[in-house]
Amino acid sequence: MSVALTKSPPPISTRQDKLRVMVVDDSVVIRGMISRWIGAEPDMEVSASLRTGLDAVNQIERIKPDVAVLDIEMPELDGISALPQLLAKKRDLVIIMASTLTRRNAEISFKALSLGASDYIPKPESTREASAAETFHHDLIQKIRHLGARARRRASPAASPALAPAPDRIREVLPHPVAAPAPQLQLARRSFSMLAPRVLLIGSSTGGPQALMALVADIGPVIDRFPVLITQHMPPTFTTILAEHLARASRRPAHEAVDGEMVKPGRIYLAPGGRHMRVVRHGVDAAIALDDGPPVNFCKPAVDPLFNSAIDVWQGSIMSVILTGMGSDGMRGGKEIVAAGGSVIAQDEATSVVWGMPGAAANAGICAAVLPLNQIAPKLVRLFSGDRS
Repeated sequence: MSVALTKSPPPISTRQDKLRVMVVDDSVVIRGMISRWIGAEPDMEVSASLRTGLDAVNQIERIKPDVAVLDIEMPELDGISALPQLLAKKRDLVIIMASTLTRRNAEISFKALSLGASDYIPKPESTREASAAETFHHDLIQKIRHLGARARRRASPAASPALAPAPDRIREVLPHPVAAPAPQLQLARRSFSMLAPRVLLIGSSTGGPQALMALVADIGPVIDRFPVLITQHMPPTFTTILAEHLARASRRPAHEAVDGEMVKPGRIYLAPGGRHMRVVRHGVDAAIALDDGPPVNFCKPAVDPLFNSAIDVWQGSIMSVILTGMGSDGMRGGKEIVAAGGSVIAQDEATSVVWGMPGAAANAGICAAVLPLNQIAPKLVRLFSGDRS
């Protein structure tokens, strides 16, 4: 069809291979809008459009969807209550939680991730706001496509541990990682910088909250002596909750960065949702600089602005980590860090929810290491202690 020719080739093309998506939302307007978007894509189709979580639980075995877009607030059975029941009936189901931007819904979305949801997406306050609706449209379709395709690739019995709820998935997969594809093993590696790192920068997106909490829990010796700055693709309110989770996981101070504040060792600074986080020189020190500029790599906050700005402050004494996420954000900034004399570590494909951002960095040949998530923290502790191997 001519429409399909105007799009990038989808990962799934034949009708029998289309991703089957179940839309569950009590709003007829939202259900209709999402269903139209899915129906317009050549590699996916709406398998059901349902009003309540109870409908979804009762019908999932008949519908057999690959992906469910699940609203949080619904009558009869809400999304957070339906989630474990859906996974009990279809263990490999990809569930994307959809919610409005309230603190309560952000907290529920984080709980959903711990119960096995694959991701979350914020719904616009009003579908009449064109820019918000377009962002929702773009992000939702990309999440369905990438998460659905990944689940299918990992549907073999050998990969079944990767389909457990999120905390167990991290603990089960990481000690015995799924073998990485052969091309990944052949990627070029650079030597780690011989310059002592003075800051740790981290970028992440889809799957990032779980990965970040696992990582910061094990890098206490690094946080105690050096500043840690994180950009996670996430909207406002959600970053507030994430900062609180990072503080608990790391047992160290963590907060959304504030414009103009000084960057100090012993703290974790998180880019606030909806604003890019950069750093600037302030005498011999560094300060946070937030801005409300346009999205970078379709994201706001984006990783590249942080990576690029850090070079002016710390030159080559930068250690950067690119974790799981869609797209290629962080790759260009990582190139600049390496050119300045710093180092980049990427999460490997087997332990990434989506190997987009870390894969782009790895394929660009800028990484000194591509590691499973559970090996990144020990490596960072050694590197910041003086080991350059």
